[in-house]
Amino acid sequence: MNKIENIENDWLFEITPKNKFFSLNLKEVWQYRDLLLLFVKRDVVTVYKQTILGPLWYLIQPLFTSITFTIIFNTVAGIDTGTVPPFLFNLAGITVWNYFTACLNDTSDTFKKNAAIFGKVYFPRIIMPLSVVISNLLKFGIQFMIFVAFYIFYYLQGAAISINESLLFFPLLVALMGILGLGLGMIISSLVTKYRDFTYLIGFGVQLLMYLSAVMYPMALIKEKLPAYGWLVQYNPLAYIIETTRYMLLGIGHISFLGLGYTFAVTAIVFLVGVLIFNKTEKSFIDTV
Repeated sequence: MNKIENIENDWLFEITPKNKFFSLNLKEVWQYRDLLLLFVKRDVVTVYKQTILGPLWYLIQPLFTSITFTIIFNTVAGIDTGTVPPFLFNLAGITVWNYFTACLNDTSDTFKKNAAIFGKVYFPRIIMPLSVVISNLLKFGIQFMIFVAFYIFYYLQGAAISINESLLFFPLLVALMGILGLGLGMIISSLVTKYRDFTYLIGFGVQLLMYLSAVMYPMALIKEKLPAYGWLVQYNPLAYIIETTRYMLLGIGHISFLGLGYTFAVTAIVFLVGVLIFNKTEKSFIDTV
C-alpha cells in the first residue's frame, strides 16, 4: 500500500499558485523550452504564410521607410548627417528602432490575443512575450543584413564611414532594446485587460515616440535647433541607444556613458515593473478579457 502511495505522489511537475510577488519562473520556463521554441517558430512562419511576398516584407518595410525619411527629412527639411550618406544614416536608426517597436507591439496584446489558449491549458504565461522577443530577433537579423549590404556598397563608393572597437558591445544595445520593449509591452498588455483604450493609443504613442527617439536626426541637432524641447529627447533612453548605435556602426556622433547608464537604469526598472504587473494580472485576467 505504501509503495502505491509513493508512486502516486511522485509527480514529474507540480502546478501550484504563485505566492511570490515577483517571479521570473526561469526554472519553469526552461522546463517548457520546447513550447517556447514552438511559439517562436509560429511567430516567424505563420505571420506571412498567406501573403504574396512573404518574408520579403521584412526587407521592404525598412527600405521604404529609409527612402521616405531621406526624402522628407534630409532632402526637403535639410537635416545634415555629416559625412554619412543620409539613406545609411536613416537605415541604421530604423533597423534598431523596428526591433523595439516589434517587441512592444507584439507583446502589448499578449493576454487579449492568447486568451483562448490561456483559458484551456497551463504553461508559464511569460513564455508568450519571451517568444515574441526571440522571434523578432530573427527578423532583426534579416534587416540588419540589409544594412550591412548597403554599408558595404557605400564604403566601396568611398563614403566616410567607419566602425570601431565599441562595436563589440552592439549586441548589448540590441538586448536593451528587446528588454525595454518587453517590459513596456507587458505593462501595456496587463492594462489592456481592463482598459481597452490602450489598444487604440499604442499605435499613436509609438509613432510619437519615434520622433522623440532621434531616429531620423542626430541628438545634437534637436538641442541646437529646439533647446527648449531638447529635454524630451535627452530623457528618452531609446535616443541614447540609437545614437550609440550610429556611433558604433557609422562612426558619427559620440557615446554618452552617462546617457547609457541612465538607459540601463530605466530599462531595468521598466522590466521589473512589467514582470510585477504581468504576474499579478495573469492570476485574474481571464475574468476581464
